[in-house]
Amino acid sequence: MDTILILTILIVAAALAFDFINGFHDTANAIATSVSTKALKPRHAIILAAGMNFVGAMTFTGVAKTITKDIVDPFTLENGTTVILAALLAAIAWNLITWYYGIPSSSSHALIGSIAGAAIAAAGFSALNYTGFIKIIQALLFSPILAFVIGFIVYSIFKVVFKNSNLAKTNRNFRFIQIGTAALQSFTHGTNDAQKAMGIITMALIVNNYQTSEDIQTWVQFSCALAMGLGTSIGGWKIIKTVGGKIMKIRPVNGVAADLTGAAVIFGATAIHLPVSTTHVISSSILGVGSAHRVKGVKWGTAQRMLITWVITLPISASLAAIIYSILNLFF
Repeated sequence: MDTILILTILIVAAALAFDFINGFHDTANAIATSVSTKALKPRHAIILAAGMNFVGAMTFTGVAKTITKDIVDPFTLENGTTVILAALLAAIAWNLITWYYGIPSSSSHALIGSIAGAAIAAAGFSALNYTGFIKIIQALLFSPILAFVIGFIVYSIFKVVFKNSNLAKTNRNFRFIQIGTAALQSFTHGTNDAQKAMGIITMALIVNNYQTSEDIQTWVQFSCALAMGLGTSIGGWKIIKTVGGKIMKIRPVNGVAADLTGAAVIFGATAIHLPVSTTHVISSSILGVGSAHRVKGVKWGTAQRMLITWVITLPISASLAAIIYSILNLFF
């Protein structure tokens, strides 16, 4: 068995491991509000999220193609096999570190930063496809702002519409609605996040001359969807606790507003083939809803800690990937 084939198998295994970790790391965000309001029992929420993640991942491939070609050009990438492997190892490491500490960090930021960092270590800053890379960074930056604003608006509308309603009855009704919105948000999470691993596997296949187009092969799509679904079934309790309770005290009406906002922003990004951070979008939608509900009710200390993590993820993952690439390059 030749070295290229072995490295390609390692990359596929690492990409599926990344997707599996992404499943229990990021899916926690998609179901956190429904669990915290007791709209769904944790076990039921995880089963629902796993199924909807799989369905969402099998539905679209546009984001995967963006990951394949818009950060670096796989057809000209220098020492591409080692670059991709280093990027995956760095992203996995950062995801596990932030999961261990219960910090809702972004798997998207980690992967994109890692690809950029490893590519720069291999061939300098000229390795980046700046047009596509800047477009991706803009999507990552603006999507949380958009989620915050939309969350604020949606909940403000809810307050006006339901201001004269019986609070207990309204919350009871919204608890049932939350089952649907949790499913919707899990579906949209699958449509965007699972595609990132599909894109990096396809990049490896191109780099190693196993395919000549950017099309996502069916086995790649299915295996990534399955890995994310299985990862989701493990759950991410530490992150559920942070997102579901440490940002604000969430009631069913808050949860529905946040879920609808998150799903709309994520699916909108999927529709235009842009990767976004589901972690950032969902957390920001909760912050927007919380601000509309009662600014003092938002635990801004938690929000600040999350913001710091968001800011440092790209440079840290890029630096980590560059270091791992330098080590791997000594052997391959």
